[in-house]
Amino acid sequence: MSLVTFHEVVKKYDTVPSVNHLSLAIGAGEIFGLLGPNGAGKSTSIHMLAGLLDIDGGDIKVDGYSVRSHALEVKKRIGLVPQELAIYDSLSAAENVTFFARLYGLRGRLLRERVSEALEFVGLQDKAGSKPSTFSGGMKRRLNIACAIMHQPKLIIMDEPTVGIDPQSRNHILESVRTLNKLGSTIIYTSHYMEEVEAICTRVGIMDRGKLIVSGTKEELRRQIGSEEKLVLEVDRTDPAASAEIRQHPRIKSFTELEANSFEAVLDESATALQDLLFILQKHQVGLRKLTRVEQDLETLFLQLTGRTLRDRTS
Repeated sequence: MSLVTFHEVVKKYDTVPSVNHLSLAIGAGEIFGLLGPNGAGKSTSIHMLAGLLDIDGGDIKVDGYSVRSHALEVKKRIGLVPQELAIYDSLSAAENVTFFARLYGLRGRLLRERVSEALEFVGLQDKAGSKPSTFSGGMKRRLNIACAIMHQPKLIIMDEPTVGIDPQSRNHILESVRTLNKLGSTIIYTSHYMEEVEAICTRVGIMDRGKLIVSGTKEELRRQIGSEEKLVLEVDRTDPAASAEIRQHPRIKSFTELEANSFEAVLDESATALQDLLFILQKHQVGLRKLTRVEQDLETLFLQLTGRTLRDRTS
């Protein structure tokens, strides 16, 4: 069952579409990774979902409620962890969480309990009375999360939550995402760190130039784009003639020396490419010691689909 649906959503700046007829469904209970280079439209999409930007066309629904016609009902169900910190240095950690909890209507004993639970969850209960101006970057990021989850939202949007923090805080945040998901929250997660997405997301959508170009599990993405095969070969000796013939083969896209007697080969998806490579080695009396298939990671898939790396800062 879908908790979030984008239906033909459009957002334009002047006459240029930043989001161009985006349709996407995110199921309840997912950790959904939304990826794209800068300028792809993912932050704009998130801001429309959260009610921070008006929608120019189409609609977004959360738990059956339209962002356009029932904005307040949608906001009650969302916790937003923005890329830019949304905390107040003049308030203590507990006062920050209390401020946002009151915006969601929490009062009295329930308010105090939720503030305490949120700070404990992010590991800042012992800093409840301290001001964020004394915190490290990682601690500020964790307080940002506490302010977004104290009302126990159905949907949590995390927009680049680990930018510029130390590895220990990053690991704490990633584990927090897993725990929040196990407790029942659906997560939308954006990041420029592909290893984070690989580690925690159950499904991935890739945007480019305002459109969703593919979505699915990692395995489904690989099947949708058709796959090159990457191999690492260890041989008993090198032979320039064998290497030259392999590089000229039409089904072998690259053949690169990694170190002495070790090569990386990228083959097309034809059934005979590997057979041909092995035949060339045998013809030149080059013995194969070891053959290892290298699984394609999301970074490779992303580059094939967009022609850019995830950390590409151009639009």
